[in-house]
Amino acid sequence: MDVLSILIDWSPYIASGIATTLGLVLSALGIGALLGFPMAIGQVYGSRPVRWAIGVYVWFFRGLPILVLLFLFWFGIFPGLGLGDLPAFVVGAVVLGLRGAAYQSLIFSGAIRSVGEGQMIAARSLGMSRFTAIRSVILPQAMRIALPGWSNEYPIILTDSAVCYAIGVVELLTVTSRIVTQTNVMMPIYLATAGIFIVMNYGGLKILHGLEKRIAIPGFGAGAV
Repeated sequence: MDVLSILIDWSPYIASGIATTLGLVLSALGIGALLGFPMAIGQVYGSRPVRWAIGVYVWFFRGLPILVLLFLFWFGIFPGLGLGDLPAFVVGAVVLGLRGAAYQSLIFSGAIRSVGEGQMIAARSLGMSRFTAIRSVILPQAMRIALPGWSNEYPIILTDSAVCYAIGVVELLTVTSRIVTQTNVMMPIYLATAGIFIVMNYGGLKILHGLEKRIAIPGFGAGAV
């Protein structure tokens, strides 16, 4: 059976798998940023108990394989919290986001530290409170400095998203497996899927790198001039 004909016949199903995969990635990136940035602030400016708690979180989510985390939340934690009816997509996005937050918090905290303590001292000497100095002086610079490192999370989460097939998320790999089962054509279909992943990876990174260049601070990070 002609591979091109198979891909054309199954194109609506493939498109839905691509959309689900991108939805997982974007949701996880958003969750990771929403959690990772406050955690980074806590790592840099928080009290010792706060830093310790964040360190435990980072240690836990970085120390377990993504498949173990998915099963842990799908079969254990969410049902134990009375959330056993959550859709597989939501569970996958949340777990990817929680794991991404652990890595993103380290990226953001490194960016915050790179701004330099001198700017905090200068802001405080002008009468700013510590909170205002962090919000108005440190964080706007840190967010821009962190973008090159943060954008590297995109391909990581993209590849990790394929594991979500294990809990029933109908993403691109799940779609591919079903096409292979129906058509008995294996290697060409998986090669085509690999090509789709490469295109999504390249396209997403091009967009993020373009954003880096637009907001780069001269003298800091990739794309600076």
